[in-house]
Amino acid sequence: MYATVGDRILMHGRTVGAGERHGEIIEVRGGDGKPPYLVKFADGQENLIFPGSDCEIELHAR
Repeated sequence: MYATVGDRILMHGRTVGAGERHGEIIEVRGGDGKPPYLVKFADGQENLIFPGSDCEIELHAR
């Protein structure tokens, strides 16, 4: 997985009833755009994310 600052991340719910989470990548801590990513979610919470198969990256227009 590859991302840059400003890209959006969509995390699908992993269990029944779990909603999706949307956020913006505000920092890339891995080399060459690789995880982990610091993500700021719509609710203002920031988390360090190692995305799995339940995540999608939406590229920001560069």
